[in-house]
Amino acid sequence: MLEAAAAALALAGGTAVVGAMATDAWQATRDRVIALFHRDPDEQRAVAAQLDGNNALVAGAEDDERVRAALLPVWRLQLEALLAHQADARQALGELVAEARAGGTGASPRWTQTNTAHDNGRVYASLGGDVHVHPTGPEHAPAPLPVPAPDAREPASEPHPGPDAGPGERR
Repeated sequence: MLEAAAAALALAGGTAVVGAMATDAWQATRDRVIALFHRDPDEQRAVAAQLDGNNALVAGAEDDERVRAALLPVWRLQLEALLAHQADARQALGELVAEARAGGTGASPRWTQTNTAHDNGRVYASLGGDVHVHPTGPEHAPAPLPVPAPDAREPASEPHPGPDAGPGERR
């Protein structure tokens, strides 16, 4: 499992990559990402093809932000795998992220998220992260278990006579 700092770097790198797609900064970002995979020329070609295909999806999309949001987990995983096998890529990826945050690559994405809940509904949402919900309070208590109906095959029990009942009397 990747350490938390590397996982965060992979997420930030993925955000920079998909944020640069279909922008003026795309070619520079694309070239830097391909350079991260310098150890394996076959992998570099595969990554270049993947980047080009993903960029075409974003560029041709009616809702480019939806496509970027769908591509982010893919690039996060791709960069996590890279960092797990190639520790020296951390510095280069960190530089790419820092430049994107500074606006140098134009890769800072503009994310839009709309969440709507109706009636008594709740919305738990996240862009590129995890949501952990731990509801508390009586309104979140589990429903009581249903009481089983008496079995029709067993006769109903007769009420016990009380202590004051005489012989043959029932209370």
